Amino acid sequence: MLAILGWLLALVIAACLAVAAWPQAFGLEQAPIVAQVVSMRTGVVGIALVLIVVFLCFAGWRRVRPFVLGVVAMLLAFALVSTGIHVSRGLSTDQRIADGEDLVVLTWNTLGDEPGAERIARVIDETGADAVMLPETTQQLGVAVAELLRERGKRYWVHTTDYSPSYGALNTTLLVSTELGEYRRDLEVGGTRTLPTVVARPVDGDGPVLVSTHPVAPVPQQMRNWRADLAFVASLCDGSASVVMAGDFNSTIDHWWGTRSEGGDLGVCRDAASAVGAGAVGTWPTWAPPWLGANIDHVVATPDWTPIAARVLTGLDDLGTDHRPVVVQLRRTG
Repeated sequence: MLAILGWLLALVIAACLAVAAWPQAFGLEQAPIVAQVVSMRTGVVGIALVLIVVFLCFAGWRRVRPFVLGVVAMLLAFALVSTGIHVSRGLSTDQRIADGEDLVVLTWNTLGDEPGAERIARVIDETGADAVMLPETTQQLGVAVAELLRERGKRYWVHTTDYSPSYGALNTTLLVSTELGEYRRDLEVGGTRTLPTVVARPVDGDGPVLVSTHPVAPVPQQMRNWRADLAFVASLCDGSASVVMAGDFNSTIDHWWGTRSEGGDLGVCRDAASAVGAGAVGTWPTWAPPWLGANIDHVVATPDWTPIAARVLTGLDDLGTDHRPVVVQLRRTG
């Protein structure tokens, strides 16, 4: 009876580890608990290594030794596979964003304007960003940033969608360099349910659709809205238009698996950081080192844009927000 129970328990453990390593194989990447586990691959690997040490403490007990060694082997296999998947997306933190004719995109969740206009403007100026996606940023701060940049000879359009102007988390702002032409918000396309998204289209039709987005976090009471938000942003990447989208997606590319189309990561859109070897650098939370955190802030684009470089800015962790900025260089090739 003990042997039978041991085999059953081992099968349950094996199934749980398989789902945690690659939930896409079972269509569970957006399931409760699984969604949270897969977003923190490095942390879960750390837990597995601790469990290996704990189980080895019981290896001297002859009656349970086969079970203990079997579980240790499964945990070790899980740690290796999950680490391999994580590392394959890239841990580069020093890619240079070059000046030139390419499109530079910056995204930064400011946690309700926390870094302040001066510091945000400085980051935009230093990176040379043409399109800036700022979840949790009010129109008031966006205008203040644009005014500071204007004093430095750079002009930006400011577009904000808010669900409550007085509460920063319910605002999303998009800054567009006037060098890209005039952009106007698309008020007919719809949006994310709980936190706002800005969709802006070029007035003259020459240029990509620019999207500043903020799907809600996959907390238990918001799982349905989270899935609906991811479905919405994926629908913008249906291949019918050139799209550059960035923001706090509250999801990793694992969660997008079911939306993939024609070789993309999110619909037909590709995740720029993963494409150039920086897709495993943690953007949230800032208190965790970049190799440990979750990569949930993204820049994605349709296939007519080729990612050239991507960088998670890791030197701004003390500015009050819990997210790191991401800057990406895109080159139009189609």
